Amino acid sequence: MKPVSELLAKRPSAIYQVGPDVMVFDALQSLADHGVGALLVMDGERLVGIFSERDYTRKVALQGRNSRDTLVSAIMTPNVVAVSPKTGTRDCMALMRQHRFRHLPVVDGARVLGMISIRDIMDDIIADHELTIAQLQSYITS
Repeated sequence: MKPVSELLAKRPSAIYQVGPDVMVFDALQSLADHGVGALLVMDGERLVGIFSERDYTRKVALQGRNSRDTLVSAIMTPNVVAVSPKTGTRDCMALMRQHRFRHLPVVDGARVLGMISIRDIMDDIIADHELTIAQLQSYITS
């Protein structure tokens, strides 16, 4: 499997983020605007958490909170597990499975490079399998 830096290179370089002092409603609007399921929570240049649809449903909707009156910092997932750009996609998948999350920030030291999702990992696995199948078919027919 390849390093996650190769997955990031195939995507737009935008890093979708929100500040910890933003209202949850506005963060939800940002999720919808960008068509993503999670945002990095950044305090300046520092990664302080992740805000996801799952955070909203479990910590706002199910607890009867109001998204217009709740700060992202109150419901975000803190203590984020992150990987380096050299981490292999198979290792990322293992981390996601072990910790039961679907989004994984990629950092180089303290610098945030982006975020990958379980969909990115699955797309990569499928592409690898399709390539292997095509090579085997070519080998068999030659």
